[in-house]
Amino acid sequence: MINDILSALQSGRPAEVERLSRAALAERPDDPDLALFLAIGLQQQGRLAEALEVYAALAQKHPDDSLHWGNYATALREAGRVQEAENAYLRSIALAPDNEEQLTNLGLLQLERKDYPAARDTLLRAHALDPAAPAVRIHAARACSACRDSRAEELLRPWRDWTSLDDPLQLELADLQLVLGEANIARVLLEELLERSPGHLPARLLLAAVYERVNDLDGSAALLDQVERNHPALDAEAQLEIVHQRAKLALRRGQTGQARRLLEQAGPRTADDYAHFFSLAEACDKLRDYPGAIAALHEAHARQIEELKRNAPRRFDPAAPVLPAAVERIGAEEFRRWPVLQGPDSTSSPVFIVGYPRSGTTLLELMLDAHPALQSMDERPFFTILSDQLADHGITVPQDLHKLDQHACDELRKGYVSLVCSKIQRRWSAQLVDKNPLNMLWLPLIHRLFLEAKFILALRHPCDVLVSNYMQNFRAAVLAVACASMEKLATAYVTAMECWLHDVALFQPNVFVSRYEDLVADPAAQTRRIADFLGLEDATPLLHFDRHARDKGFIATPSYAQVTQPVNRKGLDRWKRYREALAPALPILDPMLRHWGYSVADADESAGG
Repeated sequence: MINDILSALQSGRPAEVERLSRAALAERPDDPDLALFLAIGLQQQGRLAEALEVYAALAQKHPDDSLHWGNYATALREAGRVQEAENAYLRSIALAPDNEEQLTNLGLLQLERKDYPAARDTLLRAHALDPAAPAVRIHAARACSACRDSRAEELLRPWRDWTSLDDPLQLELADLQLVLGEANIARVLLEELLERSPGHLPARLLLAAVYERVNDLDGSAALLDQVERNHPALDAEAQLEIVHQRAKLALRRGQTGQARRLLEQAGPRTADDYAHFFSLAEACDKLRDYPGAIAALHEAHARQIEELKRNAPRRFDPAAPVLPAAVERIGAEEFRRWPVLQGPDSTSSPVFIVGYPRSGTTLLELMLDAHPALQSMDERPFFTILSDQLADHGITVPQDLHKLDQHACDELRKGYVSLVCSKIQRRWSAQLVDKNPLNMLWLPLIHRLFLEAKFILALRHPCDVLVSNYMQNFRAAVLAVACASMEKLATAYVTAMECWLHDVALFQPNVFVSRYEDLVADPAAQTRRIADFLGLEDATPLLHFDRHARDKGFIATPSYAQVTQPVNRKGLDRWKRYREALAPALPILDPMLRHWGYSVADADESAGG
């Protein structure tokens, strides 16, 4: 009889499974395997309420059996009885702590509930039990990504080896890659998915968004047109997504009025769709509706902060610093204890572009990357990763850097190169350019590894920096939290600059200060100075950065749309239009305004240009 039931189950005949199971149970009413087959047969026929009764009875009759609690939990989850399902999963896992399948099921339930911190912990446990399983890695990466946990990227690193993903998993992987700044990978995954499943609507909509991110605006618009032609009866969610993507394309093409109309007509996609309000603020700003822009930004940040409070709660501890990497400082006496070590010379070291975000670092990076003697990579938190690795070995940065000997520094440099090569195809004839604005907080570690490295500090009027930051939808939690208010943003800016100035005075690195205002006013002269600083004979390629940026496609930075355009003066004195919103931050900014020689005395509240 068991063999007949299994045959019916494997051949997809649930009604026959039910009939045979009931017949066998009439003879053996206490057989748990037969009861389980009956429950499965009922569930597969869509008779979930009846199946639940059987699963519940099995769990009650066999309270120490993890399998029955897990099956009951899955049926409860399918019935939408979420809290009961979670309790049943927890009971199953308590009975069998190493059951990777039930841990994964619980993690998926927690993902559905948007309890991302709990899902992260659960799915990382499942991953530890089965490190090679792609599905577990992808689901765990989703939870880590929501929590702004850098382990998301590490979990997805072997994606090229995953050759048998089903459509939902491949779509999830593509979406995650886009979120993590890997639009080109997302494009490959989605185009491959659509080759085998041409009618997959979510994949087409996501690919349209990817095309916009890699600056293929025509391709994005064509794909949206195709979707609307081929799917005349789109549901409300898909229609809303298309409107938002059309608005994004309109913004990119300078059709600002149309973009605003579309956004206001559509409204946010979900209650936590703060991206909608960032786009609306951009449209309002370009239309010179500055009060409208500020109102949209206040709403955007409020919704983003609420999400972060749920997903990254430690960032909101009363004692949490605004910039954790800027807390500890090395003193002169501590620095004297550092052993003298060997390291690469300046030409064999990366060129580091630093500065508070939105100070012109991406513009500088693309200028340098346009030169054949240089090679940049999109912004990566490599020194945060190296610092975390040191912390795992009991070395705290910067306080314990004196403990690093020659071997340790050599290995860290190798680790850095490995991280670089995981992101770009390295041209070894070119000098590396590492642009990450907040690397300015990692100067002690960079100096320990690359003693003779050259730095370019991107500088811009602090008020313009604050306004531009406030308008950005930052993915990095530290920056998103810092943008909660103008006052907090000003505190973060001053903290970062004080940390940089302290470290520069101590370590005396070779630094070129590039003022955004000077670069915009006379690009030829300023690029010549930068080329001289770096020992480049020909500065001409630096001036053609916009063409290079368009050819490059994807640029992983909030300013990706701006830097595909030639140098212009649009970003100068933007802050004057927002003086009222900036007012609470000005006293906080004052020390850095004076230090760098910037003034707010000529601000005109009526400025609108």
